[in-house]
Amino acid sequence: MSDETESGSTEGETKEDRPYETDRSTAPQSAYTGRDVGIGALVAIVGLAVTFGVPLAVSF
Repeated sequence: MSDETESGSTEGETKEDRPYETDRSTAPQSAYTGRDVGIGALVAIVGLAVTFGVPLAVSF
């Protein structure tokens, strides 16, 4: 047998050896503020205006 570790093992590795491993969370689990909600609402309104407003304006 060899003394090599398995390829999936992280024993002996430092954080620099794993640059993509971070402490992160997904969006539904993250807290959000009223500012985040406002920006989302503004983006939705602009998107709806472009989606429906431009075709209506061009059709007249």
